[in-house]
Amino acid sequence: MKARKIKEGIYWMGSVDWDSRLFDALVPLPDGTSYNAYLIEGSEKTALIDTVDPPMAQEFMAQLEGIEKIDYIISSHAEQDHSGTIMQVLAKYPKAKLISTPKAKGLLMDHLNIPEDFFISIADGETLSLGNKTLKFIYTPWVHWPETMVTYLEEDKILFSCDFFGSHIASSELFVTDKGRVYEAAKRYFAEIMMPFRNIIKKNLEKLAPYEIEMIAPGHGQIFPEPAFILDAYDEWTLGAPRNTVVIPYVSMHESTRLMVEHLVAALVDKGVRVEQFNLAVTDIGKLAMALVDAATIVVGTPTILAGPHPYAAYAAFLANALRPNTKFLSVVGSYGWGGKTVETLAGMIPNLKVEIVPPVLCKGKPTQEVFKALDDLAVAIAEKHKEQGFK
Repeated sequence: MKARKIKEGIYWMGSVDWDSRLFDALVPLPDGTSYNAYLIEGSEKTALIDTVDPPMAQEFMAQLEGIEKIDYIISSHAEQDHSGTIMQVLAKYPKAKLISTPKAKGLLMDHLNIPEDFFISIADGETLSLGNKTLKFIYTPWVHWPETMVTYLEEDKILFSCDFFGSHIASSELFVTDKGRVYEAAKRYFAEIMMPFRNIIKKNLEKLAPYEIEMIAPGHGQIFPEPAFILDAYDEWTLGAPRNTVVIPYVSMHESTRLMVEHLVAALVDKGVRVEQFNLAVTDIGKLAMALVDAATIVVGTPTILAGPHPYAAYAAFLANALRPNTKFLSVVGSYGWGGKTVETLAGMIPNLKVEIVPPVLCKGKPTQEVFKALDDLAVAIAEKHKEQGFK
């Protein structure tokens, strides 16, 4: 890709990564991703906001050919997918100054060995004049690292948000056109990266509320020419109550747990409860994370193995604990061979979840009619709790 004009004196730079399917050796990328940087040419000074992941450096540096000078490099976030090419840019423009928060300065020196002489640490709310364009720096901590900030271009009312409002999408289109596709990708991104910091993100959204924002240019994914689209989505994901939804991640070894899960799903649906069912042996973990954003209840389905939960079920509990969804209720269903401490083990793995435990349903061997009756009772209990809370 060549540099692409957004508005007069403002350009997208970076790389569209069509082929990657895993981010940080952890996060699935079904639609690839992009690494976005932005060049702003003022009447007196030129600034570059962020860089790209080091494997994309060659394409990015080629985009800078013909750019005579860069006065400032702005680092929104010290993680390498945004900062990893800073040293190459500084080698090309040795007179440039690197602008960051004080916390980012320390991280960039630690992670990239950038000499301290290059840095200018800025305060929250500080501005920088490029002549006819003014940049304002706004601290947005824990979106999703402690040093993160966004940059607001006052004259053009553009918010350069880095990971905030991002989405992993590879596309030839610079601006959002397919809102359905972007909504799903942005929700996946929120679930996997931002959800653990929901309460802090609420405060950061409030901090941005006074600004007149006409465009949001994130560090991943397409640019939002209609900012209300993604701002409203973040309000929903951070401020909204859970929905009348039960998420059931499960694994079954000899069909008994599967039979229990299928019966419970049918009973919940019969009571007017939405269900998202995930077979952990084959599921896309990103899809599970997305479902957790809205889940009022999680029911883990697991057989007992070596006196505890199946490793896949333990991983699902670990994931939920790490992501900290706004879930209110939790239960466990499953089969065991002779005994164990499955429920106790899973309960001990979710200290971050402020949930009420709904009595689990476990059975020895294959489920009986008595077990199916207990699952019906569990569905009734969950449906009543959702109704009492007013979940819709």
